[in-house]
Amino acid sequence: MLSFLKNHPFAVEAHFDSSTVLTFAVPKEQLQSLIPDCLQLDTFNDKWAFVAIAMVQTKQLRPKGFPKFMGNDFFLIGYRIFVRFTNKAGRRLRGLYIIKSETDKKKMQLLGNTFTHYNYTTTDISNTVQNGIRQIRSVRSNFVLNIDNSAEEVNLPLNSPFANWKEARRFAGPLPFTFTYNSKDRSVLVIEGVRENWEPKPLKVIDYNFGFLNTLNIKDAVLANAFIIEDIPYYWKKGKIEQWNK
Repeated sequence: MLSFLKNHPFAVEAHFDSSTVLTFAVPKEQLQSLIPDCLQLDTFNDKWAFVAIAMVQTKQLRPKGFPKFMGNDFFLIGYRIFVRFTNKAGRRLRGLYIIKSETDKKKMQLLGNTFTHYNYTTTDISNTVQNGIRQIRSVRSNFVLNIDNSAEEVNLPLNSPFANWKEARRFAGPLPFTFTYNSKDRSVLVIEGVRENWEPKPLKVIDYNFGFLNTLNIKDAVLANAFIIEDIPYYWKKGKIEQWNK
């Protein structure tokens, strides 16, 4: 029963007040060991693979179809790797593999770990704006991000592998699918997200430090892009299980 519950057994919807995503380019060889064999790294120029950190303020998160007043507001943080998966129909799906999930409330940790495989932990989150500078910070998780909200023109981060923002948007996230692998029965859980009016806006990052990123022991990682989307509806379909036979 617990195994069934964790497979995203029903659709979920929420309103995204904001979703701030930083994507880091890493030499692909350094991320290969972090994903299961059923997935392939989604690469750029056959050199770079990508880790994204998404910081999302959700509103009225609830089972799809439930009234809004039954929803809950949570801050969610996800560390994800850009990947691809070829399903049994031969379709190559582009999506994300989650390596760490955090939230600001114990209730979300309990619900998230009951109905998903994302292994949520609870942490402290502060999200403030002062003098045009937005700061997202967690003492317990050892991260801080400072963004210049007043910037009218935003250039790509220094040393980004992308030539322009059009290229960068391909790795802005979230992608259509999220994947979880069960090594015991060699199955892949595929969860599809549905979004509307998705218009990522470039962000000017002043500085950042993410303690978890440092624990991955990856070298030569560079900030490739930073985007924000605001005020959009979003929902996740019921999970589907695919057998992986290779």
